[in-house]
Amino acid sequence: MSPKSVFLAGAAYVALSASAFAACPVATVADMKGLTSAYPEQFELAEFQKAGSCELSFAQNPDIAKFNSQILGNKELPALADRLPQEPLVVAPYDTVGTYGGVITGLSKGTESGTSDLLSVRHVNLVRYADDLQTVVPNIAKSWEWNDDYTQLTFTLRKGHKWSDGEPFTAADIEFWYNDLILNKDVYEKTPGRWLFAGEPAAVKALDDVTVSFTFPVPTPGILNRFAVDYGQAFQPKHFLAQFMPKYNKDADKLAKDMGLENGVAAIKMYYGGSDWKDVPSPLLKDAEVAERFGRAVVPTLESHIVVEENAEGRKLVANPYFHMVDTAGNQLPYIPEIDESYVKDKEVQNLKIMNGEVVWKQQAVFLEDFPLLKENEAKGNYTVSYAPTFGENIFFSFNRTHKDPVLAKMFNDIRFERAMSIALDREEINEIVYLGQGTPAQGVPAEPKTVSFVSEDILNQDIEFDPDHARELLADMGLKDADGDGTLERPDGKPLVIRLIYSSQGVPVKMMELVRDYWSAVGVRIDLKEVTSDEYRAGANNNDLDLTTWKYDGTAGPAISQDVTAFIPPFGDVFNPGTGFAWAQWMDSDGKEGVEPPAYVKKLYDLSEQFLQVSMGSEESNKLGAEIVKIHVDNLLKIGTVGDIVAPFMYRNDLKNVKPIKAKSYDFYWTYPYRPQQWFLSK
Repeated sequence: MSPKSVFLAGAAYVALSASAFAACPVATVADMKGLTSAYPEQFELAEFQKAGSCELSFAQNPDIAKFNSQILGNKELPALADRLPQEPLVVAPYDTVGTYGGVITGLSKGTESGTSDLLSVRHVNLVRYADDLQTVVPNIAKSWEWNDDYTQLTFTLRKGHKWSDGEPFTAADIEFWYNDLILNKDVYEKTPGRWLFAGEPAAVKALDDVTVSFTFPVPTPGILNRFAVDYGQAFQPKHFLAQFMPKYNKDADKLAKDMGLENGVAAIKMYYGGSDWKDVPSPLLKDAEVAERFGRAVVPTLESHIVVEENAEGRKLVANPYFHMVDTAGNQLPYIPEIDESYVKDKEVQNLKIMNGEVVWKQQAVFLEDFPLLKENEAKGNYTVSYAPTFGENIFFSFNRTHKDPVLAKMFNDIRFERAMSIALDREEINEIVYLGQGTPAQGVPAEPKTVSFVSEDILNQDIEFDPDHARELLADMGLKDADGDGTLERPDGKPLVIRLIYSSQGVPVKMMELVRDYWSAVGVRIDLKEVTSDEYRAGANNNDLDLTTWKYDGTAGPAISQDVTAFIPPFGDVFNPGTGFAWAQWMDSDGKEGVEPPAYVKKLYDLSEQFLQVSMGSEESNKLGAEIVKIHVDNLLKIGTVGDIVAPFMYRNDLKNVKPIKAKSYDFYWTYPYRPQQWFLSK
């Protein structure tokens, strides 16, 4: 007879008596009770019960009905047995089984600025990286399988999984996400390049309720990494969004008009946002009246928490009552049922809130220059601040090679100018002042050296020796002179050579910007420094309005570049972290009809990058292609790097438990996602 699970609803059993079964061992990472599993620190239900020779009983947060009542549109909760999947994911807590209650308080810069830190706390995807940052493990998907040539990837989902509104989650929701949203010209006028493969779409097909296949036009061996580390989730609730599509509902436009919207497309864009990014402003912020009238504030989710309040000051979330994870004692996760995210733009205010003990967890946008101050106030704020190795934290400066000002565009395309700007930087001083001597001066490369084997020391040391005299010689060799003796060089058209350096403190240390201003001004290139919000910075950069861009070199760890080569080709980044060459990208995307034709070395990067995606990461061929791509980048100084191999701080309040020291502070592994924050709890 097949095993039966026993469910708890509050304190009462709703199935068979527990006395009929042996109790399951309450395994933790600290003490696995002799149990082993196929994947680190987690089990499939049948696997756990077999390993423990037991039947697992399940329990819920006693206040879950209260939180469910805050989710606009949700019905009264059924019993837990009807909310969990038939095959829940069993998670071993790090230290101990937690207790329910409390609030994760955190900080972001704004509704779409610095939010990925807290996004990662509630995040789910088809798979994820374990906390060893090496092993891909199941999450939403129960399992997966490749064909022999990496052109077809098939996922098996969990039977009985449900969205946060209680509706079934099936393979049709994945098929719908790709075919009806990603490929929908009403939603995306141009299909996002990241979801095309050698320029062609994949074929995504639901084979049955729990099986979905991705068939790619070319070998795509790295795509599993995208589903493990990426913010984009390959599923959307068809039952909710399809009602606004005439394809599925002949009254779609009427329904939208009854809500006060123009048509179904407007409703899709209001709820889905036309973006896989999860923190586009929700209907709560866009049009709360429409959301209230329709009876659904946000799109149903599979994440651990769902947004229930949002305004210009922040957002609040409550636990998803249908979440698919339980601990080894059978408690439905998450333990901490609420998240309170406040928007704080100013770094000094952020630090003050941390020091006052107001912040439970903060990882993103905490810089090493803040570490001494935060460390000094640990006891006062009852928190711990520590630091971890980083991936992709080397700050770069990328001059705008397709600047709208033709004089600047010509200058920025002259390798003598780029070399001068690179060797004018005193990286040793930057390391001491900004990174407390913890880093290593290094050139910027589009592949994180600690995660790949094809970046040589020679490449990392190219054009990084501090030599301001030689920098001045290179600029003079370009014909740039200080004719009026005011200390600032003149451009070829006679105007002063003034470059505006706009930056956001979310992405870069403020002190470094001040140092760089002084280094470049010392060789005759006057820098006009201005701090803006990350939204303003990104808007200016993506509109090709900035003289240069500066940010962290994220998106370059092995798992990232194995499936997404945006760091390799113009604009050498994405909308959140743009680089240079926007008009080059426009020319390539339009087959030469728009933009500026890129030089031969840039065209070669496109060819090499496409080949790179089609071979297995770490293979001899992959390493050869990677080395050639990196050499082209550094020989042309597409991004001037500063200091690599650094550590960076993160903090947590001392009442936060089941926190494990992170192996790397990295957006490329999606911040907290590998560390299973659903099993965090707050001590009483």
